[in-house]
Amino acid sequence: MIRDRDRAGGSGGSGDAGSQEPAQGAVPAVDTRLLVREEGIKGYLGEFRRKLRSGELGSLPVILAVIVIWTVFGSLDSTFLSAQNLSDLSQQIVGTGMIAVGIVFVLLLGEIDLSVGSVSGLCAAIFAVLNVLNGMNEWLALLIAIAGGAAVGLIQGFFFAEVGVPAFVVTLAGNLAWNGLMLQVLGTSGTVNIPSDSIVSELYSTIYHSPAAAYVAAAVGVGLFLAASLLDARRRRAARVPSRPIAEIVLRTVVIAAIAFVTAYILNQYQGLPLALLVFLILLVLLDFVLRRTTYGRRIFAVGGNIEGARRAGISVPFVRMSVFSIAGTMAAVGGLFLAGQIQSASQTSGGGNLLMNVIAAAVIGGTSLFGGRGSVWSALLGALVIGSIQSGMNIMGVSNAVQFMITGSVLLAAVVVDSLSRRSQKAAGRA
Repeated sequence: MIRDRDRAGGSGGSGDAGSQEPAQGAVPAVDTRLLVREEGIKGYLGEFRRKLRSGELGSLPVILAVIVIWTVFGSLDSTFLSAQNLSDLSQQIVGTGMIAVGIVFVLLLGEIDLSVGSVSGLCAAIFAVLNVLNGMNEWLALLIAIAGGAAVGLIQGFFFAEVGVPAFVVTLAGNLAWNGLMLQVLGTSGTVNIPSDSIVSELYSTIYHSPAAAYVAAAVGVGLFLAASLLDARRRRAARVPSRPIAEIVLRTVVIAAIAFVTAYILNQYQGLPLALLVFLILLVLLDFVLRRTTYGRRIFAVGGNIEGARRAGISVPFVRMSVFSIAGTMAAVGGLFLAGQIQSASQTSGGGNLLMNVIAAAVIGGTSLFGGRGSVWSALLGALVIGSIQSGMNIMGVSNAVQFMITGSVLLAAVVVDSLSRRSQKAAGRA
């Protein structure tokens, strides 16, 4: 079952399969993906060619897409690559990215959640009504709003996992029902303005102006990545299975450090480190750990990659499904609160418009497979960055919303085509 999950999980799978101590006299497990890297540059090139042939593209397409998008818009208008625009972009993608993280969890099961837009609007309305109109403590109102999102997801997960209603139908019905409940919660006022000193507004608008803040955050992130990589290599060596060479760990750390400190430098050229971006990155790290380093995360990949195999392995499929939809509801609530803080209000249009399309597009464009079993929470960040960059660039160029919708839809279709072709290649190579 673990081998099945590793094949289905791809870049999103855990690196711990085979960390168990082999029985005396048994042949240690061999991970060819790590073993080939011990051959030096030749091994790396051979592994890269094998991945391309077998359709294991990982994050390569979306990274290339970001480079192309930034190059095109930067050449058309220099303000696109200005520190101010990139800093604003880092804040604007947070709300959409948060909701997209929940979609990633659902997609890993091979399912879809069409209600996250309405759930985000409902939870923003709950916070605004409780705190602004009824005077409830803002922290308590915040927790109730997030708990409401988790409860909504759990309810939908129950109908899907226990009753057997298809997730598409359950969440489509939820999209209508939770939008109606949001209108009911808002009442006749229709719009509730959120004060600028509210916790929700401050979570989005707060910026740490000291240059040290961004550089310290970058240093801590790089340090944690290096420590985790060294610990993983040590565990693998202790289990007598191939591990990443120290040279590769150092190279990967240098690349991460370059990205982190360049980002910190750009942010400091404008105002500094946005709190919203910092919270987003922290949540991504925590949820990435849950997916790749915990038994629960491995069970999600197992259910998404081979549901019958997961059942036979003793995994409680209904529990995994219900919990994943609850996570999606929770992240929809968190994202909805950040979006409410961005515009400092909750209204009848909250969670509407093209929000649902954008969050699903962000998850898929970022590299999470629509067919389940393959993906990463970092897909939400990369996909949201692509969507946000396209919208920001076209806004600077004065492109109409109609054209923006068409271009975004085309990018989404291209991502799905790449995903389909990648899966076909993996099947031909016997890896799906």
